[in-house]
This record gives sequence, structure tokens and C-alpha cells, in this order.
Amino acid sequence: MPTDAGRRPSRRSAAVPRRRPRLRPALLLTAPLLWLTVLYLGSLAVLFVSAFWTTDSFTSEVVKVWSTDNFQELLTTPVYRQVALRSVAVALAVTVLCAVLAFPVAFCTARVAPPRRRPVLVAAILTPLWASYLVKVYAWRLILSEGGLADWMLAPFGLHGPGYGLPATVLTLTYLWLPYMILPLHTALEQVPAGLLDASADLGARPGRTFRSVVLPLVLPSAAAGSVFTFSLSLGDYITVQIVGGRTQLIGNLVYSHIDLDLPMAAALGTVPVAVIVLYLLAIRRTGALDNL
Repeated sequence: MPTDAGRRPSRRSAAVPRRRPRLRPALLLTAPLLWLTVLYLGSLAVLFVSAFWTTDSFTSEVVKVWSTDNFQELLTTPVYRQVALRSVAVALAVTVLCAVLAFPVAFCTARVAPPRRRPVLVAAILTPLWASYLVKVYAWRLILSEGGLADWMLAPFGLHGPGYGLPATVLTLTYLWLPYMILPLHTALEQVPAGLLDASADLGARPGRTFRSVVLPLVLPSAAAGSVFTFSLSLGDYITVQIVGGRTQLIGNLVYSHIDLDLPMAAALGTVPVAVIVLYLLAIRRTGALDNL
């Protein structure tokens, strides 16, 4: 049985947050901030530092000597520049396609569908996220294969599927990350006051004008917030392109292929998507997208 003397320290420590309300946020955020600082920011710091090391060409061992040779090779080698630009282009293409496809779907689930059916539709949108990542990618590999479902559906029109390559990679990534764009748009469209749409119609605005002048400015921050997920996830992906990309290479593939051969060069390549994502976040900061995350 614990004595009163043993209970007093625990009671005093439990009473500290009540006596000092300012300590409550600090106590609640200690564990997440510790995880963010040590594991996430710490790993990024190690990644950046190791990018300045080199690899012995004879023993393949890492030489911990400060050098900028990896970044010079990264900037001067045409293959690395092409792969980096291709990776950014794929991420932007996936983001644009997700936005174009997500707008009508989100508008239907948030404004057109009856209120009772909206939760069911949102659950249906989330259903693909419950499946395994690899299962979905390999399913698309079967769909896009020669004689697969894509060829069978396009055969009556004299067409054939895209096969494996860059278009297949963009199509598969769009399917994978589309829910991340639909959900913020659904939330934003659901919060648009119906009176604004009625007022626009009463003033003689057509649906296209109402969308451009009323709806789009209100949901643009949410679309930008969704683009953070679609862009960053597409930029760092390397498994999809290995399965359906054919001979296409993205920045993630180069990082993966250099891990065993040249770890410092892999670290230097890994700083490219980190820098691009930071620049992307700074670019969309003015849209208010970060407030909607």
C-alpha cells in the first residue's frame, strides 16, 4: 500500500499543469517536437552532411572528407539534370490531373448529392486508401499490360493502351493520390455559402462565370493544400515507376540505385526533392494553402 508520503510528489507533479496553464502546451508538444527534431530534422541533417562526403573508387568505402564533388557532378552531368526535370514535370502533371479530376467529383459530393448520401460518397472516395500500395500499382500493371483491360476497352475505337512508360507512371500516380486532392476540395466546397451561388445566379452570371469568380477563389487555398500532398508524394515516389514505368527513371530511382554503390552521391541526389519541395511550399505560401493543412 503506498503511503501518503509517496503520494505527495505525484500529486504535486500532477497539479503543476493546473497551477501553470502556460506549461500545458509545452508538455503536450514535447514528445512530437522531440520526434520531429531528432528523427526527422536530424535525419535530414545527416543526409545533407553525408552529401559532402566521397566514396573511394577502389574500396567503395565512404571517405568522410569535406568535398563538393557530388554536387558539381550533379549539376554538370546531363543525365542527372534530365532526370530531375523529368521528376518535377511528372509531379506537376500528376498535380494538375488530380485537380482537374477532383473538382467535379468534390462538387458532386459536396453540393449536388443529397446530404444523406454525402458520407457514403466520401467513404467510397477513401476506399482505395484502404488497399495496399503495391496491390494498387500491380493492378494497374495488369490493366496497362499488352492485351490487358486498357487494350480491350480501346480496341473498338482502333486504339491501344499506353503500355509501360512515362504516361503509365503519370496515370498510376494520379490514381494513387487523387483522394488527397478530393478531400480538401470537398471540405472547401461544402463550406461555400449557398447564398453566394444564388446571388451570382440572380445577378445573371452563368455557371462558368460563377465558378471562376465565386467558387474558385474560395476553394483555391484548399486545392493548393491538396497539391502539397500530390506533388510531394509524386516527386519522391520510385516504386511506381519501377513497376509501370518501363525504362523511365525518376529521381527516386537514382537515389535507390546509388545507395549501395555510392552513398554520398545518393545523399546528394536526395537533397534535390527536398529542395524542390521547400521551394514549392514557399511558392504556394501566399495562397493560404499552409493554413488549410
